[in-house]
Amino acid sequence: MTADPECLFCRIAAGEIPATLVHEDEQVLAFRDIAPRAPTHILLIPRDHIRSAAELTDAHAPLVGHLFAVAAQVARDQGVAEAGYRLVTNIGSGGGQTVDHLHVHLLGGRPMTWPPG
Repeated sequence: MTADPECLFCRIAAGEIPATLVHEDEQVLAFRDIAPRAPTHILLIPRDHIRSAAELTDAHAPLVGHLFAVAAQVARDQGVAEAGYRLVTNIGSGGGQTVDHLHVHLLGGRPMTWPPG
């Protein structure tokens, strides 16, 4: 596993910073966002430090597949799967990324509008 000791999400994955976990396995961690934008707002991260989706390659396909499968399971576990939910990943500061570690926001529990803005 690769980690960046300065990265907030790497430190959460290492257990150095507390988080409210909803899923944990060898590859992926899911935890509640500390500043939720919806009644259900979960962040899903790979344990490996990948700065953003822009760095993904074909070699990451199994990890990305697992990340999305975990997101679907978390949505079911959180009770938002049937009504619907949104998965979002931001890339770069212009895309709204505030932590340079690949993460997917799972948002649910309220109607989502478009465009997201």
